[in-house]
Amino acid sequence: MKTATSLHTHVRISFVPFTLHTQSNSQTPPQPSINTRITYHQQFIKNSTMETPKGTIIFTTVGRTHYGFDVFSLNIATSVERRLTDGVSVNFNAQFVNDKSDDVVFVSERNGSARIYKTRSGISKPEQIPGAPESYFHDRPIITQNNRLYFISAHEQPDRYFKNWSALYTVELNSAKREVTRVTPPDTADFSPAVSQSGDFLAVASYGTRSWGGEFHEINTDITVFKASKPETRVVICERGGWPTWSGDSTVFFHHQADDGWWSIFRVDIPENFTEYTDFPITPIRVTPSGLHCFTPAAFRDGKRIALATRRRGVNHRHIEIYDLENTTFQPVTESLNPSFHHYNPFVSPDSEFLGYHRFRGESTQGESIVPNIESIVSPIKTLRLLRINGSFPSSSPNGDLIALNSDFDINGGIKVSKSDGSKRWTLIKDRTAFYNSWSPTERHVIYTSLGPIFSPARIAVQIARIKFDPSDLTADKEDLPCDVKILTLENTGNNAFPSCSPDGKSIVFRSGRSGHKNLYIVDAVNGESNGGGIRRLTDGPWIDTMPCWSPKGDLIGFSSNRHNPENTAVFGAYVVRPDGTGLRRIQISGPEGSEEAARERVNHVSFNKDGDWLVFAANLSGVTAEPVTMPNQFQPYGDLYVVKLDGTGLRRLTWNGYEDGTPTWHTADELDLSQLNLNGQDGDKLEGQFEEPLWISCDI
Repeated sequence: MKTATSLHTHVRISFVPFTLHTQSNSQTPPQPSINTRITYHQQFIKNSTMETPKGTIIFTTVGRTHYGFDVFSLNIATSVERRLTDGVSVNFNAQFVNDKSDDVVFVSERNGSARIYKTRSGISKPEQIPGAPESYFHDRPIITQNNRLYFISAHEQPDRYFKNWSALYTVELNSAKREVTRVTPPDTADFSPAVSQSGDFLAVASYGTRSWGGEFHEINTDITVFKASKPETRVVICERGGWPTWSGDSTVFFHHQADDGWWSIFRVDIPENFTEYTDFPITPIRVTPSGLHCFTPAAFRDGKRIALATRRRGVNHRHIEIYDLENTTFQPVTESLNPSFHHYNPFVSPDSEFLGYHRFRGESTQGESIVPNIESIVSPIKTLRLLRINGSFPSSSPNGDLIALNSDFDINGGIKVSKSDGSKRWTLIKDRTAFYNSWSPTERHVIYTSLGPIFSPARIAVQIARIKFDPSDLTADKEDLPCDVKILTLENTGNNAFPSCSPDGKSIVFRSGRSGHKNLYIVDAVNGESNGGGIRRLTDGPWIDTMPCWSPKGDLIGFSSNRHNPENTAVFGAYVVRPDGTGLRRIQISGPEGSEEAARERVNHVSFNKDGDWLVFAANLSGVTAEPVTMPNQFQPYGDLYVVKLDGTGLRRLTWNGYEDGTPTWHTADELDLSQLNLNGQDGDKLEGQFEEPLWISCDI
């Protein structure tokens, strides 16, 4: 799992004519043949009925554990703020329900996946309302005046890899059957729905039928509108826009990054009988000025104002403001109330008296205030369990009672050791940057790790370390564990990282940049390179071989590599090799060697299950699930988890969300009783809401 680097790309935005129901494919990558698509569907059907892996996978989600979001409303006239959700888990992306300013429909992850809930006046516990029962991701719910629910889900697999799964669905809440209907056409991806004032029209940010192009700053969606009664008749009114909102039934506002680099709000006035209109596009009008970023608009019914989230020069947080369209002036809303909190994705009450948004709930607010060490996540495979760890690069002890992890790369660094039920955690080493842990399979008191700066060039010094501690120190009254640190790699050998211990505990495979290229080496697990231990080169070439993992049987080493495309450091495939260097092969996941799909894979953190016949990994195969700019610190969109058999069959997606999931590994315990997890906040980090804007959003333009 790689954190994002700070960067900013100036993207030129253009608006070109469209034909009705046609998406622009000017930058579309080559599409697979119909035979490839049929094979994909056949594979999906096969996957749904074939054998499945067993066990427990532990992993991290970048930043998510610290969000602590609740939904708030603010009376515009009095500036009085009220919390509308209950402080349980993460609550976000809400809308007011009809004309009630107290009740909202929102998304919450309180039960291990993103589901839809509704608050009810006078009742403290929110009500879960129907979505797609088989879906593990719901987003952007809207309830119309006739009690129809619209929402985004990502549960239906598209016809090929590198397609965004998100699509618009609807359900009639007054109906006894409450059948869920897909509104988005097949083979099409839609995000961020909006319903017009009358409820007769909808707008979405649509990716159309194109394969995902790999972008994750501004995803190249188009603003598409259609009648609620005729969703199959869709009109692309303009190119390159996201997060639409209606003013009345004829004006749509949206955001995109303008030619000068600033995210801004634009508007399009839609003619009557737009499905018969042939002179598209209508040139959009820029609404907000340059000099500040403006995101996620929400229009007032009077057509004179819009609420939006802003990011200004000299201000470190995103705040909600109201923009007067006639006077072209901004009215600050949240900065004076909560200057040190980010505020996201505003929404407006039907009577225009209240603004809603979500933000960190605050340390003094009632609700969950501790980040648990371990959190259970809903798994789509009944025989497989998923546990989110409050840290990165987890590795469990030989008998499964402990987990080693890295909790922070920027502040304290080091390694922490947690009980597998989450009830207690100790600090093993601190004040040194450590990453990628491997517990010795034969020694309960030995952990291998990398010491030095993470994600550095080949020549930067990083060392492989053997950490030894006394298990008798694992007591309830201690916070820090005394330990002995032995460096296994020699000085001046460059970037040595990502150790994995052999099943017999005698050898370590790791990645080293000592030759100028990052390849794999094997070293003695006790003596290292010195004292007669010796070192042996496993792979050799002008590419990157990294993140190795020794199979539990000892017969294979799995790793990620860009050796099939050495010039591209953003593309990695999954490989296996025998410890003696023979039998190297690529595992065909998305397509055969040389195919367009295989050339786009980014497969990281390969890990074997106990029997050595399944792999878990993080990858980019399913595109983007939500608009990245609407979320805090959206790192990279290659953070979904998958499992696949060693022969490349049986691929299954494990996680659906808008975050980056990474560093997965199988827990060593045969059975882990999830009912015994300590998830009541008695141990863990203090929830402080310290997360950043997406690192590629800069005000230094």
